[in-house]
Amino acid sequence: MGNINKDYIEEYIRKIIPKKDDFLIGLEKFAYENHIPIIHPEVAEFMKVLIKIKGAKNILEIGTAIGYSAIIMANSMDEGRITTIERRQDMIDIAKKNIEKLSLKNIDIINGEAKEILPKLNQKFDFIFIDAAKGKYMEFLPYCIDMLEENGIILSDNVLFKGMVANDDLVERRKKTIVRRMRKYLDYISNHESLTTSIIPIGDGMAISYKECEINERY
Repeated sequence: MGNINKDYIEEYIRKIIPKKDDFLIGLEKFAYENHIPIIHPEVAEFMKVLIKIKGAKNILEIGTAIGYSAIIMANSMDEGRITTIERRQDMIDIAKKNIEKLSLKNIDIINGEAKEILPKLNQKFDFIFIDAAKGKYMEFLPYCIDMLEENGIILSDNVLFKGMVANDDLVERRKKTIVRRMRKYLDYISNHESLTTSIIPIGDGMAISYKECEINERY
């Protein structure tokens, strides 16, 4: 367990989550065996509910990995498109195969570093999922706020980072920079004048931010 919630609470929540199809179970097994981080089961359910409530039509994801979360999001939309950014070509190759196996036509993968891709995207999104390098969330955020439509949602994963962000006693020496940057990120989105943010202790910690009004953040 990850120091985010009581073990018995997490176990109970996961126990009552509806059974997934065999393909998603296979992806989870592959990720576990190859040490590839994917979203936690309770996070996947939370994400699905948010997308359905929002009625998201144009989603941006930062951090594709093997395509697991993109597939979850695609299956939660009635219609629309997902643009997802991934820097590792080996992950993209796996993600494309997984997406093709499900015949999903509404997921576009962009290869490259997010900090280089984001300034070049000239479109608006109503839902943005940030799940990439934990120490770089603040670099991504100004572009995300600028590209997010009014009444749009930014969902940030792993924001409590194994509990280290909330408790100095848990901080590993080699993770101090990530923890410091994530604390800065959470403080920023919690106090930003155009965002209303809630930090939720599920998975490895989630932050959901709702955009109130248009403010140009790019620099």
